[in-house]
Amino acid sequence: MTAITAAVVRAKGGPWSLEALELDEPRDDEVLVRIKAVGICHTDLSIRDQYLPLRLPIVLGHEGAGVVERVGARVKALQPGDHVVLAPASCGACGNCQSGLQVYCEQFLPLNIGLRRPDGSATIRAAEGKVHGAFFGQSSFATFSLVHERCAIKVPRDVPLELLGPLGCGIQAGAGTILNALRPRAGATLAVFGAGSVGLSAVMAARLVGCTTIVAVDLQESRLQLARELGASHALDNASGNAVDEIRQLTAGRGVDYALEATALPTVIRQAFDCLATPGVCAVLGLARQGTEVSLDINTLGNGRTVRGVTEGESVARTFIPTLIELWRQGRFPFDRLIRQYDFADINQAAADMVSGATLKPVLRMP
Repeated sequence: MTAITAAVVRAKGGPWSLEALELDEPRDDEVLVRIKAVGICHTDLSIRDQYLPLRLPIVLGHEGAGVVERVGARVKALQPGDHVVLAPASCGACGNCQSGLQVYCEQFLPLNIGLRRPDGSATIRAAEGKVHGAFFGQSSFATFSLVHERCAIKVPRDVPLELLGPLGCGIQAGAGTILNALRPRAGATLAVFGAGSVGLSAVMAARLVGCTTIVAVDLQESRLQLARELGASHALDNASGNAVDEIRQLTAGRGVDYALEATALPTVIRQAFDCLATPGVCAVLGLARQGTEVSLDINTLGNGRTVRGVTEGESVARTFIPTLIELWRQGRFPFDRLIRQYDFADINQAAADMVSGATLKPVLRMP
């Protein structure tokens, strides 16, 4: 067993408490990673607040980055000392995994929110009582994380690990939705609803591929200003709820070819759909409370418009994360501008700043 310090949520709404726990030793196909830094994602907050009611107490965290400490006997592609970013778990054997769609793995839910290994064994132990782990295959709000070798993506050692964790989820979700799922042509038009870290990653990716009209929609002026700096041609304050009309004015009445919705608010999803041109595609990325529904005018679907969900940007993490890192090196994907770093002990303040909008993407640095 490995002694770890982990942030534990014991009751709905938190707070997180730092506790001494024990982590199982790596099995033959597993890797023990010393976490250097980990991003906080809205999904972590959704579990903490029980919008998605997973079992408590729990160690969350699924944007970890760190250094390989030990490897199992059958692990060949990684060795101690390697720098890695952690990605969601997948089975590697189902039809979707075999065709490069690991994010739609047929075992995605049990592997990522089942909170145990596939054989039902626990990865984290407490001196008293039970603490659930294996969240997204990693539970990286901790000084060490135990992951399957498929979840550990090797990255260059000369890139600061304190920046890289969010590439495993939020940033690859936004950028990947543009680059892997929607794949807009040069000259296409796009509206992004929600200028958080996911939405702004999409804005940067849209600029990369040559979209011309890139409209960012949000309620906070600071985020809209940053969107302009990162590549948005227009930034709209949606406080009045007139975003659809304004987008149509910007596009001579036509609407946009693509819309990306990252808020998970039914009214905003409807706006993202209603601003589409004919035909057009709306990608929905946000995570809502269980049972949330959205309504659309069915007659508007008959003209070729499409609404589709996208998970993790439909990214093959093993190749996509290194690609994003190289684009960052070249100054073409400055995702570091989204990040604000906090000490691990300040996790509750970091989460509060994320909720208030004061911070786009908090990253916790381990001691």
